[in-house]
Amino acid sequence: MTPFSAPSSTAYAGVVRASAWYDLVVTAGFATPWTYGLLHGALSSVGEALGLGALPAQDPTQILYANLMGSVVVVWAVLRLVGPLPVHGLYDGVARTLFAAWQAYALTHGGPRLLWLFLVVEIAFGAAQLVPWLSGRRTGTTGGPAVAARP
Repeated sequence: MTPFSAPSSTAYAGVVRASAWYDLVVTAGFATPWTYGLLHGALSSVGEALGLGALPAQDPTQILYANLMGSVVVVWAVLRLVGPLPVHGLYDGVARTLFAAWQAYALTHGGPRLLWLFLVVEIAFGAAQLVPWLSGRRTGTTGGPAVAARP
């Protein structure tokens, strides 16, 4: 038996889908070297216009890691759009906690201030997906294992 039960409301499935749409829209441009080049330029322009600074110059290693992250997040987003199980929200909330930690680390070590915009969204979606698992307020569960519950 698990120490907590899965949220099973359609509202929770909506949060899982909304976070997936956000990820798909925001990270699709990171998935290929060509789209990342365009996105890098656009994000640098936005950062400069907002007074947050430009992104560092591109290099092959940065492009590789951006493409790896973009590819994995796009696949993860599609999975959550096609089948937004409550456990997907739990795992996504954990992943967002990790992403937020690494973004905060980068910000405290001279990373581009443009990261603040992404950090706020990571924290918001992370909390929206984790709090229902951790709080005493449940919307109901199935009779099976909590992590396999469908919305």
